Amino acid sequence: MKKERAMKPRLSSKSAGFTLMELLVVLAILGLLMSLVGPQVLNTLGGAKTKTALIQIRDLEQALEMYKLDVGRYPSTAQGLGALVTKPGGTSGWNGPYLKNDVPDDPWGNAYHYKYPGERGDIDIYTYGQNGTAGGDGEDADVGNWQ
Repeated sequence: MKKERAMKPRLSSKSAGFTLMELLVVLAILGLLMSLVGPQVLNTLGGAKTKTALIQIRDLEQALEMYKLDVGRYPSTAQGLGALVTKPGGTSGWNGPYLKNDVPDDPWGNAYHYKYPGERGDIDIYTYGQNGTAGGDGEDADVGNWQ
């Protein structure tokens, strides 16, 4: 006795792939998902830059505290944050550099601002956010050591 093979029906060329309508429906669903999820992902990335700026400002603040312990005062506004890396002229007791690398830029590629004496505390270290100008909301908001 021979085993009979079940014959599979062959698919015609018309039913072998997806129809244009099926592809359009899938693309529409993907587009809808991206329009709902995309802004949330971008907001999360933006918040990460603000948090990174706060962490960098805290690190700069700690380095300035070490500078103050060695020199007896904070660097002047004119000396700026560069005094953490290179010894300012006429400064005694400097035992730096107080940072492993150069003074970092903020997450948006701008230099941090520094004031001594500060307007909101002993020292002010801040960035103007993404837009680079004072004030703003969201990514454009100012980020400083007073927060």
